[in-house]
Amino acid sequence: MHDILINWAPQETRVALIENGAIQELHIERTLERGLVGNIYLGKVARVLPGMQSAFIDIGLERAAFLHVADLHTAGFNPRAGNEGSPPQPIEKQVFEGQTLTVQVVKDPIGTKGARLSTQISIAGRMLVFLPQDNHIGISQKIGSPETREQLRARMQTLVGRPEEGGGGGFILRTNAEEATDTELADDINYLRKTWAQIRQRSLAQPAGTLLHQDLSLTERVLRDLATESTQSIRIDSKMQYERLKAFGAVYTPTAVAKLEHYRGERPIYDLYGIEEEISRALARRVDLKSGGYLIVDQTEALTTIDVNTGGFVGARNFDDTIFKTNLEAAQAIARQLRLRNLGGIIIVDFIDMVREDHQQAVLAEFRKQLSRDRTKTTVSGFTQLGLVEMTRKRTRESLAHMLCEPCPTCQSRGQVKTARSVCYDVLREILREARQFNPKEFRVVASAAVVEMLLDEESSHLADLSAFIGKPISLSAEPTMNPEQYDIVLL
Repeated sequence: MHDILINWAPQETRVALIENGAIQELHIERTLERGLVGNIYLGKVARVLPGMQSAFIDIGLERAAFLHVADLHTAGFNPRAGNEGSPPQPIEKQVFEGQTLTVQVVKDPIGTKGARLSTQISIAGRMLVFLPQDNHIGISQKIGSPETREQLRARMQTLVGRPEEGGGGGFILRTNAEEATDTELADDINYLRKTWAQIRQRSLAQPAGTLLHQDLSLTERVLRDLATESTQSIRIDSKMQYERLKAFGAVYTPTAVAKLEHYRGERPIYDLYGIEEEISRALARRVDLKSGGYLIVDQTEALTTIDVNTGGFVGARNFDDTIFKTNLEAAQAIARQLRLRNLGGIIIVDFIDMVREDHQQAVLAEFRKQLSRDRTKTTVSGFTQLGLVEMTRKRTRESLAHMLCEPCPTCQSRGQVKTARSVCYDVLREILREARQFNPKEFRVVASAAVVEMLLDEESSHLADLSAFIGKPISLSAEPTMNPEQYDIVLL
């Protein structure tokens, strides 16, 4: 059983999934970073450009959007021609200035370019993508074997029904629909058809340039995607958003509305479970375990490595038991950290080496059990010859660190900087290099305080020797705003 806490603000929404008093997942959405992709507008053709086989469409934004002939849905044009393999009709024969079109943004506006549009509408649900203008059932290529795909297609045909029975529209099954029940699929079909009916209704009543549909906000996706039978409560700290969610849920997710609560407490909702501190810890490299052991989490471009250490844990009867208990605790902590940090891609776990085979299997079984609670697809292989566990976790969105942080300007995300002594020697080499090319009266070194201090103290003899060798005075100037690796050689 779990609870969902929603902290809403005009600039940012944060959703935390709490289980046994501890945060398991964190989802963040920032208002300024929400793009237009997926938005459906009622557009008006402003200009047709036959030479570019494109049209400019006014959708109510600052700049007109761009529609290419390849992005026109042609099912409505000449359907009996039977010329699927032939090139599409010229755009000037399909659209005209002043025409009203229902269009969807497929690419955000960049720089001076307007948004790119398509008239092929698709609406994403929890497990399905709805194609209201088509009638076929598509299955993601990433879903299992051909037999599995055919079984899913047959189930979907039954659930969707025939067009004459009101079962119009095509569907594509996403990868997370592989293990979905008929009830879950039927709920998604129902939600998507209701959404499309509302879009069509608005398109008939609204003027051109109107936004007909926007992809769900994070708060709405909580009701659609995160709320399950095991959700005890969904608490939100905004009265306005609470009312909006109630109205949304009453139409689309009636089962989840009953769990919705408005949090009225004086303390901020995230202070209840120390979530702010948990977020800070989730950005740290080291994760302390209750036993005294700890994890080291390193996220790189190619993969994530997690190292398990015993630390100060000496509680068990012998060394083997100490290692086994630390690894068992680490298996639980790692599974939680993967969800909390939203780490994806290839992950290598270096558990402490275990001599006994049964200990290895028990740790692996515990790790797989903890990962089975993950909403995101994971695959785990056994221990390699080097005693490492290799696994993958599907990338669904940016990791927490990539969302909240940026590379350090001082170390350029290396995680370390040169020592003051190393920079001193770089300075001495640079002065020698400059002295061979130029003939100033004096060299002035501008560097951080630590480097200047070392050149005046421990490295003063080397500095004096260099000054004598090049026959020029060398002066020093400390610049407090410089980072440890920065320095300048000024020729006076």
